[in-house]
Amino acid sequence: MDELLALRNYAHLGDAVWEVYVREYVVFKTSNAKKMHEMTTNRVKASFQKEMLEYIYYSLTEEEREFARRGRNLPIPIARRAIQHDYRLATAFEVLIGYWYINRKERLDEIYKLIKMTEYFV
Repeated sequence: MDELLALRNYAHLGDAVWEVYVREYVVFKTSNAKKMHEMTTNRVKASFQKEMLEYIYYSLTEEEREFARRGRNLPIPIARRAIQHDYRLATAFEVLIGYWYINRKERLDEIYKLIKMTEYFV
């Protein structure tokens, strides 16, 4: 498979896997539909994913950092250029999530444990 295609595929899957993770977290926090929606959208947006990448960055291996770098450098849609920096880092985060989900679920669980320690997942 073409490397660019593979990175995009990992990002596509990582986006969905991250949203399911967030939704699973949210359903145990509230039963209020409006609050669930707000809690979810706050955690799946690019700026939040960028923060999560920055939080886990020093826990990444050199290989994972390289993977994130390549994901960060993927060409982005023109409509996203207003928040280009955040969007690029969010894409890198999604690439990692998708990669771990397919290839290293135990590593994904380790990262989830790290993320759960943040103030955003209390």
